[in-house]
Amino acid sequence: MEQKNNVKEQIIAYLMLIAGSFLFAVGDVMFVNPYLLAPGGTYGLSNVLNTVWPWKISYYAICMDIPLLLIGTWILGPKFGFKTVLSTILIFAFTWILETFWGYTPVIHEGIVDAATMPTMVQILDSEQFFIPDYFLNTVVAGIIYGIAIGLIFKSGATSGGSDIISMIIHKYTKISLGTLVMVVDSVITLTTFIAFKQIHLPIYSIILIFIEGKVIDLIVEGMKSYKTVYIVTNNLEAMRNFILNDLKRGGTLFVGKGLYGGVERNMIYVSLERADLIKLKNNLRHIDPTAFVNILDSAEIMGQGFKALPTE
Repeated sequence: MEQKNNVKEQIIAYLMLIAGSFLFAVGDVMFVNPYLLAPGGTYGLSNVLNTVWPWKISYYAICMDIPLLLIGTWILGPKFGFKTVLSTILIFAFTWILETFWGYTPVIHEGIVDAATMPTMVQILDSEQFFIPDYFLNTVVAGIIYGIAIGLIFKSGATSGGSDIISMIIHKYTKISLGTLVMVVDSVITLTTFIAFKQIHLPIYSIILIFIEGKVIDLIVEGMKSYKTVYIVTNNLEAMRNFILNDLKRGGTLFVGKGLYGGVERNMIYVSLERADLIKLKNNLRHIDPTAFVNILDSAEIMGQGFKALPTE
């Protein structure tokens, strides 16, 4: 039975990897590239190079991704795994198919006009046509698509690879935090749009896209549920215990500690709750123990009985 569940989980993981890779290519070719955006990563830089020196995005990206994977494996060890390599290949393939058969025509725009009727260039589709952009809507949609794509890839067990490998290598030798380095590398890539096209709104929209993408990734990977960790110092232990066990249907942990000021022993309950349960607790606290002291903390993720299942690997 356990073996069947593992096979099912692996099939789902690979389906998420394929879907995420396809959506990433859709977001890049149909939404990001036509608007000259570069939201970090090797594909962000490839979009800029594709516009300045026309060559397929997929070719530029794979020429960077393969050496980065090889260098990363040499310096950091074989930590990227088969799924990351497969994701790199799938994104390359899907991107090549879309740019070959779809081209770089945007999905979102406010109309397409002939070059002869457009006195100033807005954005080139080909040598004879322009489109009138809707930057804000396109950025929002692109951020959502990118976020879903990368979220699915992360959930499948793959990593993003690409330019993140540069950050990992620098982190190894400088000990600067990985999060800071990822932001620096992506920001440098984002700024290439200003260097190449001399338009300040391009890196700004790219940064907005990255922000939306990050929020959607968190939503996909962590889910919509919001968890809270609550510490309750109470003089009415039984009433508080009964409410948590019987009304909230939750367990908890009891600690006994001494106050620093008076040295008096008091009971403290540690409990993890979903947002709806926390509201119920707050609404009833005054009735249960009006002298209670409560500390509420955000919890990024909670695993174990009653919450998210423990990882299988």
